[in-house]
Amino acid sequence: MSADLDLTAAEWVKSSYSGANGGQCVEFSRTFARTHGAVPVRDSKNPHGPTLSFPAEGWASFVSALIRGAFAAD
Repeated sequence: MSADLDLTAAEWVKSSYSGANGGQCVEFSRTFARTHGAVPVRDSKNPHGPTLSFPAEGWASFVSALIRGAFAAD
């Protein structure tokens, strides 16, 4: 996966797991999963800051694990 993705056309979506209190907010772009096979992720409080990109398959596995509660604290 290229580290040189041009994210200027990315359509960002705030994660439903992000709180509404202005705290830990994560955004991701579905459009790049379809076109580049990668899912860029960023901190919504710093939209011009750095991003992390994950392979689309890995991101899908991560989201599935979240939905199953695999990361729930005891």
